[in-house]
Amino acid sequence: MSLVFAGIDGGQSSTVAVIGDERGRILARGRAGPADEVGADASSTRLREALRGALDDARRGAGLLEGSDFAAIVGGISGYDGRVYGAAPELPSARAVLLHDAPIAHAGALAGRAGVIAIAGTGSVVYATDETAAARTLGGWGFLFGDEGSAFGIARDALAAMMRAQDDGDASLAGETHAACEFFGVPSLRALTRAFYSGELARDRLAAFAPAAMCSPRFGPLVDRGAGRLAELVCAAITAGAPPIVALVGGVFDDESFAARVRAHVGAGVTGTQFVSPRYEPAEGALLLAYREGGLDVRELLS
Repeated sequence: MSLVFAGIDGGQSSTVAVIGDERGRILARGRAGPADEVGADASSTRLREALRGALDDARRGAGLLEGSDFAAIVGGISGYDGRVYGAAPELPSARAVLLHDAPIAHAGALAGRAGVIAIAGTGSVVYATDETAAARTLGGWGFLFGDEGSAFGIARDALAAMMRAQDDGDASLAGETHAACEFFGVPSLRALTRAFYSGELARDRLAAFAPAAMCSPRFGPLVDRGAGRLAELVCAAITAGAPPIVALVGGVFDDESFAARVRAHVGAGVTGTQFVSPRYEPAEGALLLAYREGGLDVRELLS
């Protein structure tokens, strides 16, 4: 039987697993819920259930028997800092590696090449490598201290603008406020904040408001600030020695106008930057790293 490998992308909104064989063929994909451990304690099973759920879903799709072992598994987890705070994942491989999700996104987007990626999904981070394989992480400070240009950051800033307007007696954002309350199914902004702080409204749900906020011309300046901050981090990575090859990764960049803002800001800060389309998705990047972990020649698989 051929050896099988798995790559897992554990995000703040969902988890995706990809299974491949030793020839580099994708056998199946699987999905589960969010995997990050922000705010988790020792009783949390969020990470374990998400990783195993996505892997089991992919395993069924690949027609693998329950309990099948993998030659190697690499999981990239949003916000991972080197330790598991809740229940430890139970991954069926003697070579199971967990790491931050930025390296898997980088491996997928640039197919192992040196360069820079800007990730803007529920959260945001910039990750870069140079020709010596030295890595640098910029941003990624989480929803309280950063995440500029992320879906959460944009939604948070738009809602905060509505709240300030309400405090100031400014009715200019009344339409946007009504739309936001309808989106979240709450009667008021006060109710929305209570739902978020109590945990009733999850971060991924709040982040889901970002596309609506980005469609409003009233929030154009704050969206541009988020794009500008991501661009500043990209420029800093290039100035520090990363090649000026940049890929934009994550759902926020599905909005082409936002992607264009980031490209324009980077172009104004660093000349000669080459923007490339991501070659593979982050879960496939994790699979490439699993191949490497298992001793396979990734360049040969990609050729």
